[in-house]
Amino acid sequence: MKNVMLGLGLIVALSAFHMIKETAFVWTKTMHDYGQIKQGTPVSASFEFLNEGDEPLMILSAKASCGCTVADYTKGEIQPGKKGTVRTTYNAAKVGSFQKSVTIQPSVGDPIKLKIKGEVI
Repeated sequence: MKNVMLGLGLIVALSAFHMIKETAFVWTKTMHDYGQIKQGTPVSASFEFLNEGDEPLMILSAKASCGCTVADYTKGEIQPGKKGTVRTTYNAAKVGSFQKSVTIQPSVGDPIKLKIKGEVI
């Protein structure tokens, strides 16, 4: 009897899992190292992603960890199999090492943290 109940439970679980549509951002990178950059010269980096899921995706917001970094991103729906980008710009105003992040809130799934780092000379 236990084996029958276990078997039925497994069938139900697999059926429910199969009905869930997969949605996935797949990033080419999540970290960019500028190395050494000149003070007062803003620098930008692009982070590309691919929707490898079955449903359209959207970026709802992109929030930088400080006012020295701004982010722009692909607006609207990204269809399955299509690419999008998040472009970050760091103002390089202050001399020294830095490590900043931009938190991406997708329409599905957990937030994604993109990181930039370098040294302003």
